[in-house]
Amino acid sequence: MPLVHVSMAAGRTPEQKRALLAAITQAAQDTLGAPLASIRVWITEFEPTDFMAAGHTLAERNAHPTP
Repeated sequence: MPLVHVSMAAGRTPEQKRALLAAITQAAQDTLGAPLASIRVWITEFEPTDFMAAGHTLAERNAHPTP
């Protein structure tokens, strides 16, 4: 039973999230040959202020994008 957990910043539309979940489900089925009924995919969202990379939160990076 493939279990796929996606962590991403909040802000996507329900349609975008559904499309992502469907694409990942299809990829797991195609790549692993797993039965569709056995595939589990879920999203955990976090606020942009709750993620930091290279000393800057995602909110800071979004406020001051580099060219």
